[in-house]
Amino acid sequence: MKQVRNTQAKTEILNLINASETALSHYTIQEKVGDLCNRVTIYRILDRLEEEGKIHKIVNVNGVVNYAKCSQCKEESHSHDHVHFNCEKCLSVICLENVVPKISLSDHFVAHTYNFVISGICPKCCGS
Repeated sequence: MKQVRNTQAKTEILNLINASETALSHYTIQEKVGDLCNRVTIYRILDRLEEEGKIHKIVNVNGVVNYAKCSQCKEESHSHDHVHFNCEKCLSVICLENVVPKISLSDHFVAHTYNFVISGICPKCCGS
């Protein structure tokens, strides 16, 4: 079993992601942590947090990678079989934990994971 290293930067980044209602991009995380660490260190921390089952990646409709907290993952069992919503107006990416699409694959296909991103307008932007 790998030793889990907790640094101030790792703790701060995890706290940011856990406190956010939306998935955060590397750029947003870098803005929020300021001079605490450089961009390469942030990438390493994000990779480590994903390996530990604490966060997951979402690629939005524009190809930007975002990071969100995991709700039921562990290091040995990392699964995100839910839908993500990408708002076209405010560009937020939101995990929709209670929306699970039904998938039916042809014979001889075995799905290990999937990533669904729905693009549209979120509830906050619908009224504005």
